[in-house]
Amino acid sequence: MSEHNAAPAEEPAPAPAPRKSIEETAETKFPRGLVVRLFAYLVAGHIFAGFLYLLFEVGGK
Repeated sequence: MSEHNAAPAEEPAPAPAPRKSIEETAETKFPRGLVVRLFAYLVAGHIFAGFLYLLFEVGGK
């Protein structure tokens, strides 16, 4: 057998990128549930503050 009949050797696939450790992920990304709760609390807090402001404006007249 000659070497010309052999199939060309395929190059090995590049290794996948190593996974980030928990510490690296936790430092760069907030959990989705925390973001949703924070947004809801901010919106609810502003609505409540606006309601109190309205009460004081109406009560002061």
